[in-house]
Amino acid sequence: MPTVTVRDQSGKEQGTLELRPEVFAVPIRTALLHQAVVRELAGRRAGTHDTKTRAEVSGGGRKPWRQKGTGRARQGTIRAPQWRGGGIVFGPHPRSYVQAMPRKARREALRIALADKLAAGQLLVVDRLALPTPKTRGLVALLAGLGIEGGPTLLVVAAVPDELARASRNIPWLSVAKGTHVSVYELLRHERVLFERAALEELQEALAS
Repeated sequence: MPTVTVRDQSGKEQGTLELRPEVFAVPIRTALLHQAVVRELAGRRAGTHDTKTRAEVSGGGRKPWRQKGTGRARQGTIRAPQWRGGGIVFGPHPRSYVQAMPRKARREALRIALADKLAAGQLLVVDRLALPTPKTRGLVALLAGLGIEGGPTLLVVAAVPDELARASRNIPWLSVAKGTHVSVYELLRHERVLFERAALEELQEALAS
């Protein structure tokens, strides 16, 4: 059964936590991780891009010259695509980039991401995280005591109090997320993941069912 060391806020070991093998000992399936990441990033796209067709650009109501007798190619409007300032052919228009992915596949991808972090030694657990004051300096010192002094880090907590939100927003290499809202992309994007024990237990219980 996989286990992880639990530390207190000062970095001292408080014992080990047994993890569920159905969550943290699953085989790594790269293709499923890729699909989950592509789906998540595609869902973040606004899809508000738009170009004007020849029917939408202004002007061009008059035929530029007569049909015959000029020696030039016939033209019906100066807003045709071949004209400067004319409409765009096959340009992007507003659309949704949302991709469908079965719920079972999404949950399995999250299990794989967690198992990969644990196998790589990039998953840390702190028994409880509490800040007396909403100071960035205090949070940086607390993380340094846990051996984290820089590099992309994801902090996963059971709840995000106002003190933690205010202290973390000025640390460029730190992201904070709730255990129930953590995503595959966020897990893979960060070099290490620091879990609050309650958040880790809540997440594994949800994924084990």
